[in-house]
Amino acid sequence: MDLAARIAQFENMVQADPENDMAHFSLGSAYAQAERHAEAAESFRRCIALNPMMSKAYQLGGDALIKAGREDEAGDLLTKGYVAAAGRGDLLPKNAIGELLKQIGKSVPEVAAPAPAKAAGPEGSFVCKRTGKPGHKMSRPPFKGSVGQWIYENISRETFDLWIGQGTKVINELRLDLSRDEDNETYDRHMREYLGIDEEVLATLNR
Repeated sequence: MDLAARIAQFENMVQADPENDMAHFSLGSAYAQAERHAEAAESFRRCIALNPMMSKAYQLGGDALIKAGREDEAGDLLTKGYVAAAGRGDLLPKNAIGELLKQIGKSVPEVAAPAPAKAAGPEGSFVCKRTGKPGHKMSRPPFKGSVGQWIYENISRETFDLWIGQGTKVINELRLDLSRDEDNETYDRHMREYLGIDEEVLATLNR
């Protein structure tokens, strides 16, 4: 499916179900890929209004506003996103948001460091790179290939279990048929975004 068709698909989806946060997120991502930055920002804002817990939407929404030349609005959104991500322990989005704030000359807010989480069991010394919290290392990569290996080395079992729940929501709300290649790619893209596997990391893994 080409980009124009994907945009049309997601536009139809948000019109049919305006309360679908994942559809707004997907539409924002597609708009951003098409360099329709103002529209992308509005889609990410709608996603945040429906689901304020989605730290990645603050990051991508702020980035879209910067590219649309609306830096003051970007600063406001990114500041809120930084505080929200810090509060949830979403380490990778928080750090990315902080870099965007510095890029536009805005102050990175000071937030209290969350209390260290206590992880049960002997594997509790493993620290998840997405959240910065201790957890348990998975017993094996969740699937074959370089991405599966990266997840095994960097993501805790607890965080990946949270993705499984979110991934089920993605499948149901976006009506994905995983027997189709394009729907598999949509699912994989959401997984990478959730776990913090950005384009730079992905390019390194694909070398």
